[in-house]
Amino acid sequence: MIKHIVLFKMRDDIEAAHKKNELAEIKQGLENLINIVPTLRSMEVGINCNSSEKFDLALVATFDDLKGLDVYANHPDHLAVGKRIRAMLDVRACNDFEY
Repeated sequence: MIKHIVLFKMRDDIEAAHKKNELAEIKQGLENLINIVPTLRSMEVGINCNSSEKFDLALVATFDDLKGLDVYANHPDHLAVGKRIRAMLDVRACNDFEY
């Protein structure tokens, strides 16, 4: 099994209300992928509630193998959500590991 963990920090120049709305829609879009991408086994998405931390959004997804992760990464619906993220993104951190 592969665990895919990603952290996103959005740009500081984005107005707070707009960022909040966009993050909620991005979260929903990512969570909906569980019903769309056949290789996605689980998906958890959280919006940061701790203002002393720098990342705004986190996701944890699981896949049977790296091939399944690649299917997800290149799926058109995932790419559409990714486009929304990139429009606001400052920093992204990712770790994929076997467990």
